[in-house]
Amino acid sequence: MWIVFALLSAVFAALTSILAKIGIDGVNSNLATAVRTVVVVVMSWLMVFVTNNQSGLSEISRKSWIFLILSGIATGASWLCYYKALQMGSATEVAAVDKLSIVFTLILAFFFLHDTFTMKSLIGCALIATGTIIMVW
Repeated sequence: MWIVFALLSAVFAALTSILAKIGIDGVNSNLATAVRTVVVVVMSWLMVFVTNNQSGLSEISRKSWIFLILSGIATGASWLCYYKALQMGSATEVAAVDKLSIVFTLILAFFFLHDTFTMKSLIGCALIATGTIIMVW
C-alpha cells in the first residue's frame, strides 16, 4: 500500500512544481511560500481532525517533538529555497535538481540512521545524479 501513497506523492509534487511556477509569477517567493504553508497547515490539521487523531498530540515524546520541529525547520528552508529557485529557473530544471534530495538522503541515512548501501541503491543514486546533470547542464 505504501507504493500507492508514494506514487500519489510524486504526482502531487509534480503538480506542485507546475502550479507554483504559474502562481509565483510577480509574487515574492517568500510570500508565496508563506501562502502555500498556510494552506498545508490547514489541510494537515483538517486531516488530523477528520481522522480523529488530535488526542495523539499529548502522546508525542520530547524526542519526537525535537525532531519534528527540526524537520519543520528543514522543510521551511527547503520550501523557501525551492520557491526562490522556481522563480529564477525553469520548473523542469528546478525539479530535477530538487530530486538530488534522494542522493543526499541516502548519504545522510547512512551516517545518521546507519542504513546500508546496496548495489541497487548506489546504481540508482548514480543514475539520479547523472540524470540531473544531463537535464540541467
